[in-house]
Amino acid sequence: MPALNRVQLIGNLGKDPETRQTTTGKKVTSFSIAVNRRWHAEDGQPKEATDWFNVDAWGRLGEICQKYLSKGRLVFVEGRLQTNRYEQDGETRYFTRVVAGQMQILDHKVGEPELEPETVDFEAPVMD
Repeated sequence: MPALNRVQLIGNLGKDPETRQTTTGKKVTSFSIAVNRRWHAEDGQPKEATDWFNVDAWGRLGEICQKYLSKGRLVFVEGRLQTNRYEQDGETRYFTRVVAGQMQILDHKVGEPELEPETVDFEAPVMD
C-alpha cells in the first residue's frame, strides 16, 4: 500500500538556528517556524492564530540553515514529520518535529546573494 509523509511550510523563524552534535557525532541544526492562519468567524470578524513548528535540518542543509537563516526570516521548508517519545516521571510523552529535506529563503536581505534551493535526502538519521 502506498504511503506519504510530507509537509510544506511557509513561515518566519522564531529564533536564530542552533546547531549541535548528536552522541554519534552527526550535526543537526534546529529552528522554529511560525505559520500564521487567518479566517473569518461566523460573525464575520477576522481571526488570526499562529502555529509553531520545530524543524531539524541535517548535514549540508543544516550548515546552510545555520549560515543564512536568522530570526524573522521568511522561509519555505519541505520535509517529513517525525514523532519521537520519551519517558518523564513514569509518563510517556510524544513530540513531533519536521525533518527538513529542502529549504528556500523567500525574503532577501540587502547585499546578500540569492541562493538556489538546497535539497537533501529525506532519510535523515533518527535523533539520538
